[in-house]
Amino acid sequence: MTTTAMGEARAALSGARRVAVLTGAGISAESGVPTFRGAGGLWRRFSALDLATPEAWADDPGLVWEFYDYRRRVMADKAPNAGHQALAAFEARLAEAGRPFTLVTQNVDGLHEVAGSSRVVHLHGSLWRVRCVGCGRESENRDVPITPAYEGAGDPGADVVGRGFGPEDLPRCGCGGVVRPAVVWFGESLRDEDLRAAFTAAAECDALLVVGTSAVVYPAAGLVPHAKRGGAVVIEVNLEETPATAWVDHHLTGPSGEVLPELLAP
Repeated sequence: MTTTAMGEARAALSGARRVAVLTGAGISAESGVPTFRGAGGLWRRFSALDLATPEAWADDPGLVWEFYDYRRRVMADKAPNAGHQALAAFEARLAEAGRPFTLVTQNVDGLHEVAGSSRVVHLHGSLWRVRCVGCGRESENRDVPITPAYEGAGDPGADVVGRGFGPEDLPRCGCGGVVRPAVVWFGESLRDEDLRAAFTAAAECDALLVVGTSAVVYPAAGLVPHAKRGGAVVIEVNLEETPATAWVDHHLTGPSGEVLPELLAP
């Protein structure tokens, strides 16, 4: 990353009336958030593909909740890093100036809100929200464990045999229905309202900031060319080049926790 590239990117953001941001796993990795993807992403003998599916839920909702309860427990002591904080402070300054801002994230960890961001579109849902499979009601839930039955459960050791959870152990809605994690599982479609909000923000922005995403997972990856076609300046912050780099105007190499505070400073 050169001084010239940083200066040009700062100027583009300073001159933009409407700003959109897309964040991925890279920004939260600096807070110690595991991705549960790839060879190192196993929980016991399972991968996310084994448990983050409607089929896994239908087969054993108790096991699925044990996995997600473990993820929530891991997340409970994680804090936003300097990158999250810089985005929240930037949003606040734009709001004071009456400049529209939308943050679109592929992350489910909720760290943007903890840092103070408010205009957040969660493409893949949130670990801290639940949805009733009966009435469809969705609500925030930060209980750890999710129910008393899960206290002390969730050990990720490869040789662990789960204790088994029945219907009486599962978290429930006020209507009596079982609730599931309000995340988008493999094989499920993203919510239409979230997609509309994300692509509208990309189409209408003057500058799109892309942070810590591999830019290979669609439809989120489509936001970059969508913004470019709308005339936006695109700025990428990542540890390395990605498939999106060919589309962007400015690529800033480095950890988002170091680059964003400088890029977004007043």
